[in-house]
Amino acid sequence: MELHTKNARNSSGKHGKSSREISSKCDPAETGSTYGAFQSKDPILQIDKDVEAKGGGRNGGGGGGGGCDGHATGALHSTSYLETLMHHFKGNVGSGIFALGDAFKNAGLFLAPPLTIFLGFICIHAQHILLKCNKEITRRLGNTLDAQPGYAATVELCFATGPLSLRKYSVIMRKLVNLFLCITQLGFCCVYFVFISSNMKQVLKVWGVDLDMNIKLLVVVLPIMLSTTIRNLKYLVPLSGVANALIISGYFASIYVMCRDGLPDISERRYGPKWNMLPLFFGTVIYSFEGITLVLPLKNEMKKPKNFDRPLGVLNVGMVIVGTMFVALGFISYLKYGDDIAGSVTLNLAPTNDALPQGGFSLSSSLPQCIKLAISLSILLTYALQFYIPIAILWPALEEKMGPLRWPVAGELTFRLTLCIFTFVLAEAVPHLELFISLVGAVSSTALALIFPPLIEMVVCWQNADLDILIIMKDVFILLIGLFGCVTGTYFSLLEISIQAFKSH
Repeated sequence: MELHTKNARNSSGKHGKSSREISSKCDPAETGSTYGAFQSKDPILQIDKDVEAKGGGRNGGGGGGGGCDGHATGALHSTSYLETLMHHFKGNVGSGIFALGDAFKNAGLFLAPPLTIFLGFICIHAQHILLKCNKEITRRLGNTLDAQPGYAATVELCFATGPLSLRKYSVIMRKLVNLFLCITQLGFCCVYFVFISSNMKQVLKVWGVDLDMNIKLLVVVLPIMLSTTIRNLKYLVPLSGVANALIISGYFASIYVMCRDGLPDISERRYGPKWNMLPLFFGTVIYSFEGITLVLPLKNEMKKPKNFDRPLGVLNVGMVIVGTMFVALGFISYLKYGDDIAGSVTLNLAPTNDALPQGGFSLSSSLPQCIKLAISLSILLTYALQFYIPIAILWPALEEKMGPLRWPVAGELTFRLTLCIFTFVLAEAVPHLELFISLVGAVSSTALALIFPPLIEMVVCWQNADLDILIIMKDVFILLIGLFGCVTGTYFSLLEISIQAFKSH
């Protein structure tokens, strides 16, 4: 990549080479590099269509010369407004939504909703920034781009076509985005281990089976390890559809269970925050809202891309729906259980005696266990999709560094299983769901959602000579929020993890 050596307008050959390099990485099965175009909650949106699009392209009927960053973006498989809205919804509603009750506990019943809305607004604006910068990069490079760049490629090209003094940092910035993406995804995988084990522990306890947490983690790791050996994304897509249906069903069933017997009076709950716990609130909310790598592939797949980011477009409408669901579940969860709220509200949905009623299962006793089983199964089915992203980024680089392998498939499977065991070991070392979620949100989700977007906007506006004081103030404000939340959230999460580890010993 040599985009940083010459002016963008005078190096179309270089950009043509760069764009070909980007598009050549489109097929993860062939090259493994995705340039960060996947989304961390529900990364594979239309991979079955992508495979068809790639196959059509190879047979001469695809048109457009391929896909982009792991997603098909041609008109051959374009989506309507409603279809895109559904994909956006599925991509943003994941396991993090069930942790918002714990986040509301840290911020207080009255402060948490407006703070959640405020952070959600900033995240939406950051996504609009990314879309605007991607549009400007596409305008600058024009026909030299064989495919629409994803998140990491957009960041790289913003620097590569930006001011001369910053062009040398373009490749580093792309690698940083992919690094944070890997950290985020592997963090999610660790959270999934803890989430499934914690919920299954309660379900088994109802049936009189009381196993140690570490043993449950071992039981969970076996099916997950098997799922990570699936190397073709085409076979993972049906699992994603089932997982999304289970998550949505679990959301509404959880609200029903909490509201079924009535809610306590608001006066029984704390209105204000625990100030030293606000960073944990920040990390959990950003963990839930961080869906910025979803926006580019979704927009590019639309029949009318302009309908994605207009005032009543998919992005704004979708985020209003998702934000409303976040606030509703967080508020109801904390109002119902107060300071007893667990790292996932599903852990509170259990009979008080944790035992099977003598009269057998009734609706009141069976529904909470069904919710835990459904959501745990959903997370189990999602693990392989989340795990695919760091594999797609890390394995090609490792394979290239090690040279041609005699048995490449065996080498990749060994790497997959090793990385899966690594996430399992981390999960066993920190078996505290709420703290792990906050840590992942503070460390890496914050960088992807709040730090890179304002940076690239200032770089793009600087190159276009329209970087005014208002843009600088706004972007610096977002950067400060991101940096403050990242530093304090990471510190307090690690501090609480250390305290919990000390107590357990």
